[in-house]
Amino acid sequence: MTTLENSHVMRTTAVILLNLTLAYAVLFLILVTKMAFSEEIAIPNNWDPNERFTKPITTKSANINFITTTDFPPFSFIGGEKQITGFHLDLARAICAELGILSACQIQALPWQEHEAAMKQDKNSVLISGLAIDQTSRKKYRYTRSYLTLPARFIGRKTNIIREPLFRSLSGKTIGVVEGTSHEAFLISNFKKSKLLIFADQKLAYSALINKEIEVLLSNALQGSFWLHSKQSNNCCKFVGGPYLSNNYFGHGLAIAVNVENKELLNTLNFALKAINDKGILSELYLRYFPVSLF
Repeated sequence: MTTLENSHVMRTTAVILLNLTLAYAVLFLILVTKMAFSEEIAIPNNWDPNERFTKPITTKSANINFITTTDFPPFSFIGGEKQITGFHLDLARAICAELGILSACQIQALPWQEHEAAMKQDKNSVLISGLAIDQTSRKKYRYTRSYLTLPARFIGRKTNIIREPLFRSLSGKTIGVVEGTSHEAFLISNFKKSKLLIFADQKLAYSALINKEIEVLLSNALQGSFWLHSKQSNNCCKFVGGPYLSNNYFGHGLAIAVNVENKELLNTLNFALKAINDKGILSELYLRYFPVSLF
C-alpha cells in the first residue's frame, strides 16, 4: 500500500493518484463510529435491482480525471494532515477499482470557477463536486444515476413527542425555516395549517429550536445530521418523522457529471456505480462518513 502523495492546503490544484492509502479515511471512520455507535443507521438505496448497464469492453475511459473541490465536507475537504480526503475521494477510488484502472485514475481539486475550463480540456474529465443538476447544467453535462439523495428532515427536541403524519401533528404549531430556501417553499405549499417562523440563517433557527421558540425546524438532512452531533446542539434534539424527497424542491441528489458527448464514459461510470452498490461498497462509504443517517 502506497502512502498519500502531497496535497498541501496552500496549493490551488492537487492531483492525487487514486491508489492511495485509506489510513486517513479509517481515522474518520473511527471517529464517526464512536458518534454513531448507539444509532440505528438507515442506509438509502437509489438503485433499481433490475436495472442493468453494459459492462465496458474497451479501455478508452481508462484515464478518468475526477474533478472536485476542497471545501465540501464530508465529501471533499482538507484533512488534519493537510491532505484532501472525503466521501468523494473514496467513491472515485472504488469506481476505479471496480473498473480495474485504479493506477490510471486521478483526482484534481480545483476552485469552483475553474471546473468548467478543466472539463473542456479533457473529454475524460468528470465532475464529482456536488454540482446542482438543473436545466442549465444539463446543457453542458450528462449525469450518472444519483449515488446519494439529500432529503429534507424535521428536527425537534427529544422531550417532544411528535408522530406521523406530521402535517397533522404540526397543525397550528410553529415551524422554523431559513428564509428564501426551498424548504420554506415546501412548507408554504404542504404545511398550510402550520405557523412559519422565518430566520435569516440556520444558526438562528437552531438557537430558536433549543430555546423552545419553535416546535420543529425543517432543514437539509446533511446539515442537520452534523449539527445534531455537534457541541452546539447540546444533545437536545433529533430527527422527527421520515425524510422528504422531492426533485422539485430538494433536487435530484448527487451524481457525477460527464461531458455531454461522452456517452461511453457515462455508461462506464453507471456500470461501476451499480456494481459497487450491489457489492455493499456504497453502504460502507455511507456508514463511514455520516454519523446520523440522513434517512
